[in-house]
Amino acid sequence: MQPLTLTQTCARAAAGMLIGLLMTTTSGAFADEVSSSSQNANNGIFSSSKSSDASADAARTPGGAKSFLSGVASKAGDVVVGALNMIGVRYRWGGNTPDSGLDCSGFVRYVFQDTLGMTLPRRAEEMSRVGEKVTVSDLKPGDLVFFNTMRRSFSHVGIYIGDNKFVHSPSTGSTIRVDDMEDGYWEKRFQGARRIENAPVGDGSELRQRVSASIGGY
Repeated sequence: MQPLTLTQTCARAAAGMLIGLLMTTTSGAFADEVSSSSQNANNGIFSSSKSSDASADAARTPGGAKSFLSGVASKAGDVVVGALNMIGVRYRWGGNTPDSGLDCSGFVRYVFQDTLGMTLPRRAEEMSRVGEKVTVSDLKPGDLVFFNTMRRSFSHVGIYIGDNKFVHSPSTGSTIRVDDMEDGYWEKRFQGARRIENAPVGDGSELRQRVSASIGGY
């Protein structure tokens, strides 16, 4: 991967602080374990096992991130941390990797592949048909949220992180960022949400190590 730009470095440092701030509103949601949908295989999701690439000492994990991760009881935690680590990556239509840039669905697809080893469909509209439909009142971190931003249904997708916030790759000329779903622009364009998977992940030590390696140095 290419060296981080100053913008990406600052943005990812901010993501580390955001993880700590989200702890108070999302740790309870993470503690709720939800069984995987039995329809995943029929809905275009393909899973593969991933080996651990953790190498940093968990003791070096920033206090905020460590407190946040101590409440993680599902793989939704992996997805949220993976999404936050992409903050600052530039938007690129059709982009599939952080190095080249990512569009909205490319970003979501990359995060789920990188953190869970799951291959989602490429387009936002196709993603809107996988997993389990959830209501706004039942949203949990790691859920996919969909919007109509191009005068067609389910034309934009992001990853919900709790407290009415979501991470997404907005548009040409911008970078991956966090926005508020209650903002007028997004609120009137919201079209629904889907839950892909919330399988349990042991004691979370592997995740703590991976987060230490990714944001612990800032």
